Amino acid sequence: MSLVILSWSITIAQVMLGLACACATSRILAGPRAQDRILGLDTLYVTIMLVLLTFGIRSGTNIFFEAALVIAVLGFVGTVALAKFLMRGEVIE
Repeated sequence: MSLVILSWSITIAQVMLGLACACATSRILAGPRAQDRILGLDTLYVTIMLVLLTFGIRSGTNIFFEAALVIAVLGFVGTVALAKFLMRGEVIE
């Protein structure tokens, strides 16, 4: 019984995360300001990371967890670089 509940909950989580990716993409495309687009990009990489984690839980392989870790690190660095660019106008001083 618990395996069926786990399977359904992972499926529902993946559907909800897919909807969150669609909402974040719409914010990236329709954001009136650059700050809104950066926030949408930040939300998008977090939800994609969570989708990969749910795929890893479903399949039981480690490759999805490693890919989620890489996306998390690169997404954080990208967000910091874009925020620094918006504040100062340049990334490398």
